[in-house]
Amino acid sequence: MQRIAENTGDAEGQPYVLSAALFVACALALAFPWLSGRVTIPWDAKAHFYPQFVFLAHALHSGQSPFWTPNVFAGMPQIADPQSLIFSPFFLLAAALFPEPSFVLADALVFAMLAMGGLALLAYFHDRGWSAAGGLLAALAFAFGGSAAWRLQHVGQIMSLSWLAVTLWLLARALDRRSALYGAAAGVAAAFLVLGRDQVAFLSVLMLSAYAAYRIATDPSPKLSAVAPLAAGALVGLTIIAVPLAFTLELAAHSNRPEIDLDGALKGSLPPGSFMTLISANMFGTNGPLKDFWGPPVGERDLFLARNMTNVYLGELTLVALIAAMGRRFFLSKEIRFFAAAALFFALYAIGRYAPAFALFYRLPGVDLWRRPADAAFLLGATLPILSGYGFTLIERGVVAPRATWLIGAVAALFAAALLVAASKGHLVQASWPLATSAIFAALAVALILATRDRLLRGAYLPVAVAALMSADLAIGIGANESTALPPEQFNVLKIDGKNPVIAYLREKLKETSAPDRRDRVELVAIDFHWPNASLIHGFDHDLGYNPIRLRIFEDATGAGDHLALPEQREFSKLYPSYRSILSDMLGLRFIATGVPIEEIDENYKPGDLIELTRIGDVHIYENPHAMPRVMLVTCAMHVNFAQMAQSGEWPEADYRETALLETPPICHTRKDAPPATAKILAYENDRVVVEADAPPGGGWLVLNDVWHPWWFARVDGVEAPILRANVMFRAVVVPEGRHEVRFEFQPLRGLITELSQR
Repeated sequence: MQRIAENTGDAEGQPYVLSAALFVACALALAFPWLSGRVTIPWDAKAHFYPQFVFLAHALHSGQSPFWTPNVFAGMPQIADPQSLIFSPFFLLAAALFPEPSFVLADALVFAMLAMGGLALLAYFHDRGWSAAGGLLAALAFAFGGSAAWRLQHVGQIMSLSWLAVTLWLLARALDRRSALYGAAAGVAAAFLVLGRDQVAFLSVLMLSAYAAYRIATDPSPKLSAVAPLAAGALVGLTIIAVPLAFTLELAAHSNRPEIDLDGALKGSLPPGSFMTLISANMFGTNGPLKDFWGPPVGERDLFLARNMTNVYLGELTLVALIAAMGRRFFLSKEIRFFAAAALFFALYAIGRYAPAFALFYRLPGVDLWRRPADAAFLLGATLPILSGYGFTLIERGVVAPRATWLIGAVAALFAAALLVAASKGHLVQASWPLATSAIFAALAVALILATRDRLLRGAYLPVAVAALMSADLAIGIGANESTALPPEQFNVLKIDGKNPVIAYLREKLKETSAPDRRDRVELVAIDFHWPNASLIHGFDHDLGYNPIRLRIFEDATGAGDHLALPEQREFSKLYPSYRSILSDMLGLRFIATGVPIEEIDENYKPGDLIELTRIGDVHIYENPHAMPRVMLVTCAMHVNFAQMAQSGEWPEADYRETALLETPPICHTRKDAPPATAKILAYENDRVVVEADAPPGGGWLVLNDVWHPWWFARVDGVEAPILRANVMFRAVVVPEGRHEVRFEFQPLRGLITELSQR
């Protein structure tokens, strides 16, 4: 095996097994507040990802397909949604094993991913011949510091970061050994990375591609010898990602946000002042009450970042080791020169509008798909630990011997700068305790570095010291806080057996209004952040939901935003100007639960538009008695232009229980002496709807009030029938006279192939 130790000695004799064991022990200790069930990962982890996880488990254990859900946004193609967890192996396996996933299980999977990434980074250090203690330092900082720690709730990005470490290790090993087998393994890991389909995955792919190119250019081995491992990786990876990625690209074409303009992206820039958190995790009050937080983005105009997005703390030892080792010898390693350049790139990328470079980066293919340059902070949390762990290796091996006075002075200068910033902003008293706590750990880090330099700590004692200092520092500096940990009791609405009174009441009302042709929808608005996707867990249909990705046809018609936590987030459209509207009725929106009186949400609401049924705590529950059935058989069709309707907001005068709007020539089969047209649901599953339709002489149109999507197909008595787009955003099928069975089936692969073949 080709080693790349480069003046740092060899890995032989290094206590790597001990370091790995220490890492696992530290990981369990740091994750214990969540694993014990005392707290749970909040915000997006519960509001978005946990409902997706439960829906996946429920679908698998009920024998249904998880590829489509009727439970949000009048229907969504889960198979194409990057955040549905279908292509996340850890979550998919857990969903297959556990029919009712718990909060603890969901949180444990997040920490398991991070632990996997940390162990992979430790293995990468082993292969480079760097020190076990340095690898342990890097692994702990990577898995439990920076964005990985502060942004636990962004589960998709956490998974992408974890797969980055695994892919880097396998790719480096494939290039070290010029091994096609390891190249194929790297391709598998890279495929799971790409299937994260988020900005962290995108930036990781850029870095890994640059790493491979750099290695080919700088390795002493013949360049052609790299073809086999890279080709094997590319072949395996592309085989795995081809179909899922094609689904997502097609969803993007049908979605509300296929790209982000430069101005929109710049609003997600990381303020440079955020790098002060490398010195002290909580000098700005990140882990305290939100009202006491005073760091960036506070005071920054037109930035849309949460406070936890601006914290990059990696532990004092990470920072001190990097400072202590910095110098000419540090950059003698070709590998380290690459990661230093990568860290600089990600820093410039993250700060976005604060650096002219981002205007150039924005021209890179794919950058316009993402809305937050600040997400590059995740990659800083990967590259800086590598640099720091390597620096620790140099100190341990005696390649670098930092002077005590210089090191103490440099660290003291950083804390002095932090104090000056706090004083200048009028927050010196508030920042004093966090800075004092950080200063204690910084002093211990300096002592550890000097003891390592003087070989007072060596062998097994060194990784033990690193583990003790880093785990204590990260537990106190970051640990469980408002951004990453809240009591699970706050999320009882998301527990299938949580017995939330509002959910229980709505489910009873839905049973009361059920009928052969009905499947009424509800809306949960302005109650709390984690409510909108509760329908994915409880199995009822929400007209809206929480997801940054929505079908464009649905958003254009309804004005649906990505969230409903606050009254002002409930948006209406020209076609859907109020709860008392034609489109509300067509959606079958029967019950509306609001955290404030409905007048505070709907400015066009008039007394008597809806019936207020009850109030449970702070939640008002209303009924729309005009809600239409889910399936209807109409006998008239009216020709309209849906695009013009969306612009004008005008609905033609018609009885929509008898008439469908179509973009086809008008026709009417109604006869005064004709028997009534009827439709009833025989089966309703995630990816299959079966309806019995009884059409009068002349036939009619069966309207299914679920969102129209090109991957749905229909059969009438077993014969293929086209699905028409009806009433702006719903589905309709022509039905001849008499009684017929109409079967709707979601066939994503067929739909994808059909769309691609028509281009």
